[in-house]
Amino acid sequence: MPNNDYIVALDIGSSHIRTVVAQVIPNDKPRIIGVGASISSGIRRGEVADIEEVSNSIAQSLEQAERNSGIKIEGVYVSIGGKHIECFETKGVIAVGRADGEVDESDVERVIEASQAVSLPPNKEVLHIIPQSYRLDDQEGIKDPVGMGGVRLEMQGMIIMGSAPHIKNITKCVNNNNLEVDGLIISPLAAAKSVLSKRQKELGVILIDIGGGTTAISVYEERELIHVAVIPIGADHITNDVAIGLRTSIDVAEKVKIKFGSALPREIDKKEQVNLADIDEGEEGLVSQKHIAEIIEARLEEIMFLVEKELKKIKRSALLPAGAVLVGGGACMQGSVDLTKDILKLPAQTGFPVELSGLVDKVDNPAFSVAVGMIIWVTEESVITNNNDFGSGGDGNLSEALRVVVGFVKTVKKILKKFLPN
Repeated sequence: MPNNDYIVALDIGSSHIRTVVAQVIPNDKPRIIGVGASISSGIRRGEVADIEEVSNSIAQSLEQAERNSGIKIEGVYVSIGGKHIECFETKGVIAVGRADGEVDESDVERVIEASQAVSLPPNKEVLHIIPQSYRLDDQEGIKDPVGMGGVRLEMQGMIIMGSAPHIKNITKCVNNNNLEVDGLIISPLAAAKSVLSKRQKELGVILIDIGGGTTAISVYEERELIHVAVIPIGADHITNDVAIGLRTSIDVAEKVKIKFGSALPREIDKKEQVNLADIDEGEEGLVSQKHIAEIIEARLEEIMFLVEKELKKIKRSALLPAGAVLVGGGACMQGSVDLTKDILKLPAQTGFPVELSGLVDKVDNPAFSVAVGMIIWVTEESVITNNNDFGSGGDGNLSEALRVVVGFVKTVKKILKKFLPN
């Protein structure tokens, strides 16, 4: 962290760019002191399509956050999203270093680094290495091997990778605003940090982040991440369908979707009408509110069927007791929770970011789940890497954060060295 007093999270989405500035308070929750948001231009399905437009959109969001917080932002943690994100299983094996056979933190770092020795597809870079379990000699299913004794340490985990050109483009957009990239975190992992409880991760849960251009999912079981995927359809596609169905502009369709939209046409009376002239003076005519809901339902059903397809891939269809948690701008759609229950055959709810302190009313929205999650992620990383206090605050989950962060920090540094000027 370039400034130990502040953390700045920059969530670059397809429809909006959100900035959250948080003050680090020792032995307490981070305090949100500034928030900025702007319409995202130049991003298509989570990927950069126009560097200049994205750079300008970032500048607008940052300007708001600086004005609210009263500080000059110099470095940011950046979310990475898009359909280019992929994951696959990996394995690392090492010999325990100490003569007495006791595993220490350096052994954990080495086994995680050993798991990176894999052949990556062209133009792909490792973003995260997520340890799932360890094996020490003949003992399997170990969550944290530090302090245990043995000779051979193995790690079973997951590598999450992204497109190297996309990472380079995002980095350039941030650098164009005279900012340093302090770290990269993929969106579904950040969102999970802010909305999912330990209990949900233990039982089995899927987080569904319905963004503008994509829908990202992450699946947890026994507190471990077991699957990540990005579906190239999001809330903007619903808006496009409404615009086509009503023969109106995208801007009017977005307003209609937000004000009158629902994913449950069966609950709307056929007689309910929407006067487009009330939405925009340049429009005219009455449209059926039920028809609007039918358009929305069809596209949201498609998204959820694709989510269900991902669950079937990992044999978790209808088998996650903690159900589904919806976040992102698309999660605010009326009826989305009920439709999710029907299609996934799981309990479902809308997820809200965990409450921090400060300007909490500004981020108490599913759309801010990623930005708030990055603040939490970096706060935990700071506690672990700066203080080496694995038990601070009595949080037994910090060792889990350590296992994730060790790989994360190393790989981010490697990526940035390639792309940033000397």
